[in-house]
Amino acid sequence: MDHSVTPSAGRRSTPVPYAPLGGFLLLLVALFAVSYGVGHLVGPVAPDMRGVSHQDDAPGSHDMGGMSGTGH
Repeated sequence: MDHSVTPSAGRRSTPVPYAPLGGFLLLLVALFAVSYGVGHLVGPVAPDMRGVSHQDDAPGSHDMGGMSGTGH
């Protein structure tokens, strides 16, 4: 009796070609999520970089802090 195992010719043992692409995309999404979370925790990197208008700002009265002598 011959009990040797022969590989079947119908199936190949190669990984699915989309597996590395899916893993890369999952890693990319995870990195973006972590960077967004860190950026949200740190806050704005410059003063008044919030994108929210202040009620005390009148149109045309922008303070250019330290730029004296430029008033017309």
